[in-house]
Amino acid sequence: MIGLDSGFFIKLLQGDEAAAEVWEQVLRKKEEAYVSCLTLFELERLGLKAMIDKEAVNVVNAAIKENCELIWIDDPEIIEQSSRLSHGLGMPAVSALILAGFLVKEIKKVYTTDKHFQAYRKKKFEAVLLNR
Repeated sequence: MIGLDSGFFIKLLQGDEAAAEVWEQVLRKKEEAYVSCLTLFELERLGLKAMIDKEAVNVVNAAIKENCELIWIDDPEIIEQSSRLSHGLGMPAVSALILAGFLVKEIKKVYTTDKHFQAYRKKKFEAVLLNR
């Protein structure tokens, strides 16, 4: 099981080879991927701001829904853990909510461009930082 953060999909849209290899594993069902519902929000918002092509956002969000397990933030444990992460690590709220969702689902490896994820240093957790 892996987690895919918003930055992962931005890198994928930019043609990043490492992101493309991971996504190929997801599409071939060799990796089970989890994505926060907040990633759908972030990608949609970037499309509205014209930072990402709107049609590309529609395609990626549809692919996420079809190929990944979505993590919804309606779990009280996610809310509680994210507040501790945000406070303790100085993490922005959305990043903390996304990370907490991965941790509650016991995801051990997350692909991201968010350096804040590397601040979380617990055994058996790895934040794979894709170059920005």
